[in-house]
Amino acid sequence: MRPQLADAFFFVHIALEENKTMKAIYFNETGSPDVLQFGELPDPKPGPGQALVRIKAVSLNPIDTYIRNGANYWPLPKPFIPGSDFAGEIVDFGEASPSEAEIGSKLHVGQRVWGSNQGLLGRQGTFAEYAVIDLPWIYPLPDSVSFENAAACALVGITAHLGLFHEGNIQAGQKLFVRGGTGGVGSMVLQMAKIAGAYVIATAGSEEKGTRSRKLGADVAIEYKKEDVALAIKRAAPNGVDLFWETLREPDFDFAVAALAERGRMILMAGRDARPNFPVGPFYVKGCSLHGFAMFKALPTTQRSAANDISQWLASGKLQPQIDRVLPLSQAAEAHRIQEKSTLHKGCELSGKIVLVP
Repeated sequence: MRPQLADAFFFVHIALEENKTMKAIYFNETGSPDVLQFGELPDPKPGPGQALVRIKAVSLNPIDTYIRNGANYWPLPKPFIPGSDFAGEIVDFGEASPSEAEIGSKLHVGQRVWGSNQGLLGRQGTFAEYAVIDLPWIYPLPDSVSFENAAACALVGITAHLGLFHEGNIQAGQKLFVRGGTGGVGSMVLQMAKIAGAYVIATAGSEEKGTRSRKLGADVAIEYKKEDVALAIKRAAPNGVDLFWETLREPDFDFAVAALAERGRMILMAGRDARPNFPVGPFYVKGCSLHGFAMFKALPTTQRSAANDISQWLASGKLQPQIDRVLPLSQAAEAHRIQEKSTLHKGCELSGKIVLVP
């Protein structure tokens, strides 16, 4: 090849490399699941303190559907890629800043990793073949743990850990009640509480889910469609529960406070628009406390501590993610419809997480 042709080929090759594209789910305007598009977007480039991750699996969370539907939490870039959770492999790094050097030194190209906290606070999400992730939000993934399992327990697992240990201070021998022992967050709360040595009471929507809850470690599984939940809790915990984990969007505080023990704690996962009545008198007389938190606002060091435990429990088999179905990334719009139907409209009940694979 003549020199001038070789030079031309070299520059064309560089240009092609710089204009590589990836498959991604994205939208330009908020709205129904129909706004989600599956198509080509430019490959993202990692900047200082960031890594480029080849995505192997993601999972869907209710907050992803709220943002897509127009929840005005923060400005979104256009086009916007949704998705909080991820599992994959590091393929490149940006220049590490001094503050990220220690974290970055523990990561390397080709490493299996997982994490959450993307698609939030205006950051681009993970529903794509590649994603740029800030180093503090990347956690090493043990070789024995599948990408699908890691993605499925990312946001829900970190949420459960923060609520149980950082907020709820769960202790061995204490009694905990959680609504929905087989749901995304509920199944994580159930299993982590058992790891901590707690006595766990969980609700279940069917006999099959009750059986699954018990297999996950529940000491008592209450089929709420057949049993009086308040009476069942009273039988299992005559003096009340030490920690009450509420997953309903519209909490029933009269029910919860009645179920709490003296100095009991309540972890709250309500909808932002929830305005339920609150029994102030019974609550303060018992000396109870109420804890609400958003996991994505927790400090990176706090979340990393949770992630370290989760990685160990996944590798040892102590933590079993509950996956309802695995779909190709191209079916993200359908996944959003299913999640939304379950979360908002109660039209169907998911038995775990929806995982998507590129």
